[in-house]
Amino acid sequence: MPTNLYGPEDNYDLKDSHVLPAMIRKFHEAKVSGAESVELWGTGSPLREFLYVDDMADACVFLLENYSGEQHVNIGTGKEISIKELAETVCRTVGFEGKIIWNKDMPDGTPRKLTNVDKLHAMGWRHKVELEEGVGLAYDWFRENIDRARMDGR
Repeated sequence: MPTNLYGPEDNYDLKDSHVLPAMIRKFHEAKVSGAESVELWGTGSPLREFLYVDDMADACVFLLENYSGEQHVNIGTGKEISIKELAETVCRTVGFEGKIIWNKDMPDGTPRKLTNVDKLHAMGWRHKVELEEGVGLAYDWFRENIDRARMDGR
């Protein structure tokens, strides 16, 4: 069972994307347009866990080669970050120098989502791509492929 995934070929459609690709797109568009601020929903306090897609693929291969049990195995980093800290990381990566405005009239969502990856770690697998590096890789892919990225129903 994977945690929140992100990386190349993600969905950047603001109507139905997940939080990390939505932030990449919002901060990028704000930077390009010279906007003074970006509005994000909630307070920024919920905690989330993110896994780069290449690590997910690596974990799947690892499990195929090393696990034949019947119980599910959680795949993740076992590390969490607040949405506020994530926004600051994406903002820094994109190079947006404006202000982040938290719309506290909008919902935060579930306060915390963290997988227990003890079983996977005990088998010897650990993620390789840390969040800051992964956000940089995801942003690089977005910029290089913006003409074909999944946005606005395309």
